[in-house]
Amino acid sequence: MGLFGLVEIVMSFIPDLHNMAWVSVIAAIMSFSYSLIGLGLGIATIIKNGRIMGSLTGVQTANIADKIWLIFQAIGDISFSYPYPMLLLEIQDTLESPPSENQTMKKASVTSLVITTFFCLCCGCFGYAAFGNDAPGNLLTGFGFYEPFWLIDFANVCIIIHLVGGYQIYSQPIYSAADRWCSKKFPKSGFVNDFHIVKLPLLPAFKINLYRFCFRTIYVISTAGLAILFPYFNQVLGVLGGINFWPLAIYFPVEMYFVQMKIGAWTKKWIVLRIFSFACFLVTMVGLIGSLEGIIREKLK
Repeated sequence: MGLFGLVEIVMSFIPDLHNMAWVSVIAAIMSFSYSLIGLGLGIATIIKNGRIMGSLTGVQTANIADKIWLIFQAIGDISFSYPYPMLLLEIQDTLESPPSENQTMKKASVTSLVITTFFCLCCGCFGYAAFGNDAPGNLLTGFGFYEPFWLIDFANVCIIIHLVGGYQIYSQPIYSAADRWCSKKFPKSGFVNDFHIVKLPLLPAFKINLYRFCFRTIYVISTAGLAILFPYFNQVLGVLGGINFWPLAIYFPVEMYFVQMKIGAWTKKWIVLRIFSFACFLVTMVGLIGSLEGIIREKLK
């Protein structure tokens, strides 16, 4: 984890999303690679087992309360599958027109939703069919003792590279927001706004901003520390999904649609969208609470 944090500190010097196209491409290729490997191994395991593992009722628990908490946690994990809204506006800001940015992003959003849904459903369903109630949170860990070992190792390397790139891409909106706020708050501060040329041996000269260096380094160290403190894969994903899903994927788009289309209050469309937004809010809260309960339970074991 320390090495991962060190790599992220170095990569955090990438100024913004405009300069991260290559990172996004590599991360996407890695994502496709390990997803296809996991899907293929899941299908192969089902064929090897000769039957579909698991049951319609899922994991057996000692009581109904534990079952409900697991369902809540699963909802949080599912909500994490669609974290792209936090990047939507940042990416759209990097596009050139024509064609118009909103049309390009509409096509990209539909395509990404279809692909994400396909892989999530396939990996989830075939993974559960392969391992049943013993299916791990990270599907590839379930194949750790299966041949070919080199393929499992390659898939795990793909995951690491994808996480390195994904961390940077999803951190960029936070970096950008902090940079804009500080520049606006302290317009005359040299620490915040000045760039310095740095030349290191064997490397080309590059610009560095002291504020960005300090803020991004502290940010990476803080997140790495939290990851070490709470090494609970599924539960942490559920918390992140619960925090991001409703406000970014539901609430803000619905509110912007009201303003853009001039939807009047208490009209049929207004009522339907309000009900939809509130239902998604309940789903988000359920997933968040369930995932927090899972973290607390794991921590107290």
